[in-house]
Amino acid sequence: MLNPQDMQAHLEERLPQYLDFLKSMVEINSFTGNPAGVNELAKLTAESFNSLGFQAQYIQAKNPQYGKHLVMTKPGKSSLRIGLISHLDTVFPPDEEIKNDFRWLEEGDRLYGPGTNDIKGGTAIIYMVMDALKTFAPEVFNEITWVVLINAAEERLSDDFGELCIEHLTKDAVAALVFEAGVRGDNFFQLVTARKGRATYKVTTKGKGAHAGSNHQEGANAIVQMAHTIQQIAALTDYEKHLTFNVGNVKGGSVVNRVPHLAKATVEMRTFDLEIFEFGVKSILALQDEKKVSNANGNYECKVSIELKEQSAPWPSNPGTENLFHVWEEAAKSLGTSVFREERGGLSDGNAIWHTIPTIDGLGPYGAHSHCSERNPEEGKNQEFANRSSFVPKALLNTLAILKLIEKNQLNDR
Repeated sequence: MLNPQDMQAHLEERLPQYLDFLKSMVEINSFTGNPAGVNELAKLTAESFNSLGFQAQYIQAKNPQYGKHLVMTKPGKSSLRIGLISHLDTVFPPDEEIKNDFRWLEEGDRLYGPGTNDIKGGTAIIYMVMDALKTFAPEVFNEITWVVLINAAEERLSDDFGELCIEHLTKDAVAALVFEAGVRGDNFFQLVTARKGRATYKVTTKGKGAHAGSNHQEGANAIVQMAHTIQQIAALTDYEKHLTFNVGNVKGGSVVNRVPHLAKATVEMRTFDLEIFEFGVKSILALQDEKKVSNANGNYECKVSIELKEQSAPWPSNPGTENLFHVWEEAAKSLGTSVFREERGGLSDGNAIWHTIPTIDGLGPYGAHSHCSERNPEEGKNQEFANRSSFVPKALLNTLAILKLIEKNQLNDR
């Protein structure tokens, strides 16, 4: 019978080796816009997982400006398969890392560096889980087909990766496990069971240019119209419905002695609920008819255009995710701890696959300050880090939960 204490001791003994793997990943700049670095990291990752019997495929992202997605498969004897999901890219360009001296640094329990928390630490935990299964449950390890899917452009919401996951997992997949960073308390873990969806919009107002001194009355000010429109957009935010609209930037006009003829803005919308998401899209697009500004004699009215640029649907609470949560809940109880649900505002690859494959998220390590590279204590700034002490407990929890998940599915097949 598997002894969790033996597994924990094994993981703790090998932690320095796992963290060496993490360090080697962190030392490669894998900014989304640095495809050479992303591909270098993919190669390193594939070589590391090869020791566990995984075979690698490199698949160019749909956008040629990005690197290659990495798919690693270890074929099993049965038809059952499980997907384990991470991403290669970070948000830090090479010059930013240099400027802020942002690099691998061990300081007490904190492991600083680009991607330690988001999400190279998650990739390291996938490796730890696979190593633990191979060591302590070799029959299970060889029975299941394991598919590790690692996105080259998650930070840019590469839609084609979700399609890639579905292609590799739809047939006989019992779960898609996403290893974004999670939360660990004194005696509990938080797992992500829902995420907000996101839509982005381009807002354009067109006015009529005129000399600001001689013919001001002939002009129709596009910036004034934009000010009216963005106030209407901001008013669509409804915190009770968890529906938010954020006007991210505004540009307009050219010189101060000219009535501006053009203004532009970008907006993002987020919410958890599918119906509210559709309501939000409909509501903002309806503002194109709300024109307020014209020239003095009323023969020219400003025009408003709102274009839906991108959308990623919400990942709401759903039965498939709930079933997985209860499996992790059982595993946590066997370890004398507990798990809680977290509904997270940010997106992950889980948004693209939950509706097809049961999905759960937040299986990575615990840390803080993701996407932050500056360190200035006087201004309250600190760099991204992961807690060393979170790796073994999270890997142990995930390993036991996966074993329980497989056991349940094998019983259902009988």
